[in-house]
Amino acid sequence: MSHYLAKTEVKPPERVLIFDTTLRDGEQMPGVTFTIDEKIAIARQLDELGVDVIEAGFPITSEGEVEAVKRIAAEGLEARVCALARPTRLDIDKALGCDVDYIHIFIATSDMHLKHKLKMTREEVKRQAVEGFEYAKDHGVTVEFSPEDATRTEMGFLKEVCRAVSEAGADKINVPDTVGVMTPRVTYEFFKELKSVTDVPLSAHAHNDFGQATANSLAAVEAGAEQVHVCVNGLGERAGNASLEEVVIGLIAQYGVKTSINTRQIAETSDLVQRLSGIYLPPMTPIVGDNAFSHEAGIHVHGILGHPGTYEPLTPELVGRRRRFVAGKHTGRHAIDAMLEEMGLHPDAEQLKVIAAEVKRLGDTGKKVTDADLYAIARNVMNIKREDRVKLKQLLVVTGNSITPTASVTLLIDGEEFIGSGVGNGPIDSAINAIRQVVDSFADIRLERFSMKAITGGTDAVADVTVRLRRGDRYVTSNGVSGDTVMASVEAILRGMNRLLDDPPDVPV
Repeated sequence: MSHYLAKTEVKPPERVLIFDTTLRDGEQMPGVTFTIDEKIAIARQLDELGVDVIEAGFPITSEGEVEAVKRIAAEGLEARVCALARPTRLDIDKALGCDVDYIHIFIATSDMHLKHKLKMTREEVKRQAVEGFEYAKDHGVTVEFSPEDATRTEMGFLKEVCRAVSEAGADKINVPDTVGVMTPRVTYEFFKELKSVTDVPLSAHAHNDFGQATANSLAAVEAGAEQVHVCVNGLGERAGNASLEEVVIGLIAQYGVKTSINTRQIAETSDLVQRLSGIYLPPMTPIVGDNAFSHEAGIHVHGILGHPGTYEPLTPELVGRRRRFVAGKHTGRHAIDAMLEEMGLHPDAEQLKVIAAEVKRLGDTGKKVTDADLYAIARNVMNIKREDRVKLKQLLVVTGNSITPTASVTLLIDGEEFIGSGVGNGPIDSAINAIRQVVDSFADIRLERFSMKAITGGTDAVADVTVRLRRGDRYVTSNGVSGDTVMASVEAILRGMNRLLDDPPDVPV
């Protein structure tokens, strides 16, 4: 971290609680819907990660939501399981019926919401908040209160409401920046002022409409907030909520604040939520993006090889990632040599020069050089002859408007013929599942990422598919190019599989 010491004295709490709302506010992101089983899988992983509170859902919204919250509450997790409710008996009874011991009650307090949404006066809102609170507390549960749109609420009234719920027995008061209008400096002062009127622990709930959710959450902690609401991968309404991974690592690395999070589980948690939500992060996403610990530029790689701290503020292992060197036109020989070393290839100086030149040539044409590409280039230059272990003999895919997409595949594995079949939500998915059925019988290879782009326009566009596969702790990227999207996908998968199945070869003298 920076050696500069700011003159402003900041005294954050020694420990901050992490309240995860991926399953509630995160699921409110347009296009994101989790099944009950998916919610349970995410809740288990969040518990493994070590979050303090899991907001499992908003029971009043549907019977499916009730079942999901109830089943998560019955999982026996270490984390507290919380349900959201408005301050009405109907909402609170629905939440209590899910067997949770923690209820998060909210009601809007800004004049904007009172006038245009609730059609209520300030006095009516305050009375309903207190009555709902007292009703929930009478049932012996932990109750957290959120004055929705707090940051656009007149401060005098906000203090009045916070005092009222404090006197009613609030266990925590959460301060939502509902439409993300705050800046870090204003957030700090805002929380400082609220701290002066209540001894109840404060929590921050930041939205990312202006791209400042993480910074505002950290500013709230600087001002004394004891808890932060977050979502894995920054999921949430509109531009999302504060990102769990950014807030947690910021607290630990930049402030020295303790949390209950097992940071080595962060990447696995992020990957699970990406798969189940269908929302994949841009590669340059901090902490968990594919490029967060990836390096291509020769000067950078040279520095990293000397000491990782030259171009990495964190070690990838801290969050469960691995460092990657990427081949491309900016890559120097040091980087390519290191990448080949990891692949078990040891070119001499002249061979390395030729390999590096070919990588740069491909990069100059605009081609992304995958791990499989580099491996193939090196084997060719080094005259290493090895047959692919898995070859495609035949593929048949059937799809249509009245049938489930189905594929059958015949693969040659070490010369022996194997037949597999699969169904999926489309021809590509069914083809990949058919291949998986065969390969799973002897190797545990998992598809981690899949992306496709059209190289040309029109209905005859050429598809360029890039995949990332994993076998144990080994990862590989590979691609396939074809006018047939299914064949481009299959080519990419098989190239990656062959790379992962290939033992490090003996280099001929």
